[in-house]
Amino acid sequence: MYAIVEYKGNQYKAEKDAVLQVAKINDAKEGDTVTIDTVLMTSDGDKVSVGTPYVKGAKVTVKVGKTFKDDKVLVFKYKSKKDYHRFIGHREQYTEVTVQDVVLA
Repeated sequence: MYAIVEYKGNQYKAEKDAVLQVAKINDAKEGDTVTIDTVLMTSDGDKVSVGTPYVKGAKVTVKVGKTFKDDKVLVFKYKSKKDYHRFIGHREQYTEVTVQDVVLA
């Protein structure tokens, strides 16, 4: 039994006890539970439900874990013969969540 959920513009496959890395959750602390009701598709092995755009009545409950930074992404900009070069780094922040329950419609 699993569900495909949309959270902060990204899609994730949520199964019970799965650990997902989602974009940083600002308004929840570690140990809190969050309910995601933007479920795009559900499957229990035999029956598949696809939403238009979301499946009504389906929801996924996740427990918020630690927040961490991903590896640094380096960007180098350069224009020839113009003496222009920039070296920029960026680290995206993620939150680790554990799927506690998947409720099908």
